[in-house]
Amino acid sequence: MRCDWAKNDPAIAYHDAEWGVPQHDDRSLFEFLILEGAQAGLSWDTVLRKRENYRAAFDNFDAEKIALYDEAKKAELLKNEGIIRNRLKIASAVQNANAFLKIQKEFGSFDSYIWSFVDGKPIINKWKSLTEVPAKTPVSDAMSKDLKKRGFNFVGSTIMYAFMQACGLVNDHLVSCFRYKEI
Repeated sequence: MRCDWAKNDPAIAYHDAEWGVPQHDDRSLFEFLILEGAQAGLSWDTVLRKRENYRAAFDNFDAEKIALYDEAKKAELLKNEGIIRNRLKIASAVQNANAFLKIQKEFGSFDSYIWSFVDGKPIINKWKSLTEVPAKTPVSDAMSKDLKKRGFNFVGSTIMYAFMQACGLVNDHLVSCFRYKEI
């Protein structure tokens, strides 16, 4: 059995291979941060289907390159049908890249910073049903508040909880899911 939300590809492949696996690579963490923000108001399936297009359009989520995007590059991205063409979300990716680089400089890595919210180890939940899984928690509230203070946007508590789930800061696989014990 797998979690109820993974019903078709690409969600099944994503669930089975990535979702909930603890991520410690800064580039991967940045990718999920940008993709979770892009997902706001849309389905995760939409983002997953556009993920490779995002990687190509956003220089494989290289924060140093994205931080330098100018108005011409943002205008080019707005014309790219392979990604979610939302002016605020594109501008957010650039703004967040700059804030991300500042955190790397201050903490040595984004990994060190973000994992400090969970004391360096995943929170292991024991949900039996999707209805038990929260949309946000006090940890995601604190993470969101601190990220906003540091200049990030599209990092509300619900977005950050989804980020925590995706990057393995929390194991929210249902206990009946085969991935629960694997992770």
